Amino acid sequence: MSETVSRRSTLRLITSAVAVAAAATGGLAPLTSAVAAGRPGTGAGRRVEGLLTRLTLDEKISLLHGGTDPASLGQAGYLPGVSRLGIPPLRLADGPAGVRVTRHATALPAPVLLASAFDPELARRYGRVIGREGRALGQDVLLSPMVNVIRTPYAGRNFETFSEDPLLASDVVAAEIGGIQDEGLIATVKHFALNNQEQDRNSIDVRAGEQTMHEIELRGFEAAVTAGTGAVMGAYNKVNGTFACENRTLLTDVLRDRWGFEGWVMTDWFAAHSTVAAITAGLDMEMPDGTYFGTALKSAVRNGSVGEEYVDRAVRRILSVMDRFGLLDGSAPPRPDRDAAAGAAVALEVAKAGATLLRNAHGALPLDGGGVAVVGPTGSLPFVSGGGSAHVVPDHAESPLDAIRARARGTVTHALGEDLFGKAIPGSALTPAFESEGLRVAAGQTWQYDGTLTVAEDDEWTFVLHFSSAPTARPTVLLDGVELFPLAAGYGEYFSGGLIATAPDGLGVRRRTLQLGAGAHTLRISASGGDAGLLFRLRRITGATRAQDVTEAVRAARAARHVVLFAYEDATEGLDRTTLALPGHQEQLIRAVAAANPRTTVVLNTSSSTSMPWLADTGAVLQMYYPGQEGAAATAAVLFGDSDPGGRLTQSFPVDDDHHPVAGDPRRYPGVDGTEEYSEGIHVGYRWYDAQGERPLFPFGHGLSYTSFAYSDPRARWTREGLEVTFTVRNTGRRTGVDVPQVYVGRSPDLRVDQAVRVLGGYRRLVLPAGERRRVTVRVAPRTLSSWDARRNRWTLGTGRRTVWIGASSGDLRLRTSARVEAAHH
Repeated sequence: MSETVSRRSTLRLITSAVAVAAAATGGLAPLTSAVAAGRPGTGAGRRVEGLLTRLTLDEKISLLHGGTDPASLGQAGYLPGVSRLGIPPLRLADGPAGVRVTRHATALPAPVLLASAFDPELARRYGRVIGREGRALGQDVLLSPMVNVIRTPYAGRNFETFSEDPLLASDVVAAEIGGIQDEGLIATVKHFALNNQEQDRNSIDVRAGEQTMHEIELRGFEAAVTAGTGAVMGAYNKVNGTFACENRTLLTDVLRDRWGFEGWVMTDWFAAHSTVAAITAGLDMEMPDGTYFGTALKSAVRNGSVGEEYVDRAVRRILSVMDRFGLLDGSAPPRPDRDAAAGAAVALEVAKAGATLLRNAHGALPLDGGGVAVVGPTGSLPFVSGGGSAHVVPDHAESPLDAIRARARGTVTHALGEDLFGKAIPGSALTPAFESEGLRVAAGQTWQYDGTLTVAEDDEWTFVLHFSSAPTARPTVLLDGVELFPLAAGYGEYFSGGLIATAPDGLGVRRRTLQLGAGAHTLRISASGGDAGLLFRLRRITGATRAQDVTEAVRAARAARHVVLFAYEDATEGLDRTTLALPGHQEQLIRAVAAANPRTTVVLNTSSSTSMPWLADTGAVLQMYYPGQEGAAATAAVLFGDSDPGGRLTQSFPVDDDHHPVAGDPRRYPGVDGTEEYSEGIHVGYRWYDAQGERPLFPFGHGLSYTSFAYSDPRARWTREGLEVTFTVRNTGRRTGVDVPQVYVGRSPDLRVDQAVRVLGGYRRLVLPAGERRRVTVRVAPRTLSSWDARRNRWTLGTGRRTVWIGASSGDLRLRTSARVEAAHH
């Protein structure tokens, strides 16, 4: 046993003793010097200890909460330093898919698209782009990556994370953190823990058992800690009755004592709920302000409810990470310049590597030299990223239509198909008439309208407001006395979407859909020019305008050899989806166009899984998620066969809203009376489908190539390093292609805990020329072969004969063998 392990074991014993003493006395035991040190077994270093002795209490507390940046670049957070002692400030930027500041940055594909490549080395290079750009743009801490599992298909941030499978998520997050921190930017893994939905995220109490937590949700965080992440962000929600940011079980027992984390823990923005409970539980930093860790913390120290050693512990953890990254002694490398070309190259590579071909029939793909009709609003608009924290200001973003025109040899036409931004309201429908297509209100002026909108027949109307002002200063529009575009509560205006919240000319956009009866409706509008003046438009989408758009799309489809129909779903932080169906009337559009031309390829720019009642009508379906600034070029490359679609699904796609792990049980999602139960236990994603004998629309790991592959000669044997699985892969087609063979392992006969039917044990991403065969070895780690035993509070190796499957997805298992797993002897 190494000296380091021995010291950590000693530390855990000390910590346990402190906790027991505190519980026995009903008070807070003072921290021992070992526990107070943010770096178990090694100490925080002389430089940090020297600073701690010189910092005043006010200065220490100033390092534990966010403040106002005097020179902000629009980043999410700022920690003022202590210039007197040479402690620099920290700037903290969002960045799951690129650095989110007001400057230009490389808009990388969404993390779910990165994970679809099943390629940790690519994830490391993805991280290096963000790391370099973060430092180049004046940032010190990246508020990313997110590693919460994809538990419900409705979660609004599924595109910001990686997978429903904890092994894949662990591999990707560890590699990405390595890349970010290789460039000198401090990574923050988030959101710790069980933050798997946006609905009620600030208050929901998530109840989960130990086995579920350790095997499913916590494994990615543990991998991040092992990879050396500098910071951890606590989640908004409660975990088993206690808010995550003041949860001693999570922040101390698991994160520090079990995993040996040596960095600092910050809140998600405004996720703090207490002073004493939070800092003693293990929280180190409150963001973005000092509501609880400012004056309130100073008062708590002064009146004795918090010992100053807890403040010292938190400061020590923060300064130790800063010291590790060379921020205290000036040894950090100079800030580099952005390398926009290198960033764009990685963005393109990731988008092509993660492109996932779900269906390919009727010879739909790759496209040949015939004419192409591009259909859909997102065919002519670049759909770069989701909304909220993931939004990046890209250097450029080409539209798919332009990329397809540049690549195609035949004629390329475009039809809108479905209107996102509305058409002008006819003047004849307004009494009195006004210029609804572009009304300007001068600075300092106000404009009022009090009139009537006359509707010819009962119909569904979508009112679309375009405005040039800040969202909170947009016009007020009342129809029959009802405000059509009320301001969203809290951060709702900020989390308004990544695509449909902005018109092509840059104006802000809001929508409201309702049924209108034939006849007159009162319309009142109030607009203020404010300090800078206001331009606004009021438009509409009706049954008549939709029918016209669909008719034009069908006409274009009939006239072309191929159709590429771009479908969208605009997800954002702060808002869950309500259905797996495509929004609006896209399903009817797809059916109409595919009926006119069976060689219709649907390209999905969606956040997560999608139901597809129209699937059998189409020729092909290509899942591109949110593909970043190079998404158009990557999509065109895959459509025309210049690149083999290299992606595989990191999540199961359900058939519909009634057949998936959280369907039909509101206690599982979204929760009942403020409490949510993870009663599915360890059976998340494909594990649930296997346990229930339910077939998804598309299984985890699914993805087609433009060639074909055969697997043969499986072997499995137990070694000290785990289970070694070997097999042969052969490209049986006529062109070079990408394959991702996957190894799954069955239950242990010796474990007396709940087990999945099978779990992903490992995978390999291969590029094979036509006719080539390759012997492949996949190693399944002992951790993957183990289960968490809550009675023993530890991982237990699943010994005995284990079945091993090799397949192209969790639903396409082509080979089977077995091996006996033996207990390790040390």
